[in-house]
Amino acid sequence: MPDTLNVTTHSFTDCDALAIALAERVAERLREAIAERGHALLAVSGGSTPRHFFEKLSREALDWSKVQVTLVDERWVPESNERSNAAMVKTLLLQHEASTAQFVPLYTDAPTPEAGLATVRTRMASLALPFDAVVLGMGNDGHTASFFPGGDRLPEALDLNNVARVLPMRAAGAGEPRITFTLPALLDTRALFLHIEGEAKRQLLADARMGLGEAANFPVRAVLVQQRVPVAVYWCP
Repeated sequence: MPDTLNVTTHSFTDCDALAIALAERVAERLREAIAERGHALLAVSGGSTPRHFFEKLSREALDWSKVQVTLVDERWVPESNERSNAAMVKTLLLQHEASTAQFVPLYTDAPTPEAGLATVRTRMASLALPFDAVVLGMGNDGHTASFFPGGDRLPEALDLNNVARVLPMRAAGAGEPRITFTLPALLDTRALFLHIEGEAKRQLLADARMGLGEAANFPVRAVLVQQRVPVAVYWCP
């Protein structure tokens, strides 16, 4: 079994405190990057969990004009769709202090992620890699990014030797077709955070980390057991 000491957990008694702490930590990483290299790169997750975190991060004082922001994955829907992660990022994160950040979306107006893949890959090649911070989430099915159980390209997405940065993903539990960064691309970061909320997810994550029962096959386990970059878990009830 891989050394799970690569994972540290930061637990909070309430989710407001978590949002503040995580926003401060990510902002610190971005400031350090700007000071050292003149620019910073951040990848965030969609879904409902990061909404409060986005609001807190948007008010952090730093030179956001030197920050590129992208998503770890995206539903293949336009921003006019209520399920668009890009729309949520623009509404909640790219406001206040963060309004001058450059957003680099994964979605294109192609009819499918497969049809838009070449455009997305060209767009992602413009990012000033490595990431300075990647913030992942986790679903109740053990997915993270668009690494869904049963995903049609899941083995390819989790392959640490894969040189592709982005892939389409289709899965029964995903709803819409998706576009996602691959695991090796997301691990090309100076800081990796996993933001989860609720007791059920805390237990699910613990089972995945230990490889217990069906959680041994949850895609998020690939993030937990890899040894390329430490994982900082932020959890609240």
